[in-house]
Amino acid sequence: MFLRLGFGIFALVAFAGQAAAFEISSPSVSDGKWAEKYLGDKAGGCTGGSVSIALAWKDPPAGTKSYALTMFDPDANGGKGFWHWLAWNIPASAKGLPEGAGSKGGKGLPKGTVLGTGGIGRAGYFGPCPPPGRAHHYVFTLYALGEKTLRTPDNPSPEMVSVAAKSQALGDASVTYTYGR
Repeated sequence: MFLRLGFGIFALVAFAGQAAAFEISSPSVSDGKWAEKYLGDKAGGCTGGSVSIALAWKDPPAGTKSYALTMFDPDANGGKGFWHWLAWNIPASAKGLPEGAGSKGGKGLPKGTVLGTGGIGRAGYFGPCPPPGRAHHYVFTLYALGEKTLRTPDNPSPEMVSVAAKSQALGDASVTYTYGR
């Protein structure tokens, strides 16, 4: 009896001591449903406004000093993918990004955040703009970093940002939303 009670208490303590999972989500979209304002604009041949979606995150790993964010479409360019949004040096105090933060030069981003150049050739968010016929997957990945600044060369390519973030991450959280037209 005491042995069984001891194992039960041990299991309860072990379960209670587990860290919560690092998570990212968006209150702006749901899978397959995006408002027109969040979609790609005329630069990509679409009619949206390229207003960046709001993002929220919780339970980052202990020791997080900054974040790096990527938005990637692995279905684009014949499976080679397309970078829609890159931002890094987001302060650890941030618990998310408001709608529009990555748009129009990143004026809504926290101070010190760097906005990277994506596949469209400009810095900032570029919304989903897949060719008609098949839905694409849009993967938002937030990397929790143990340093205040991401170590990258000057004017890094999206791939360099992604590799640097992965290699310097304490942990990461991802969410994928689909969109097709």
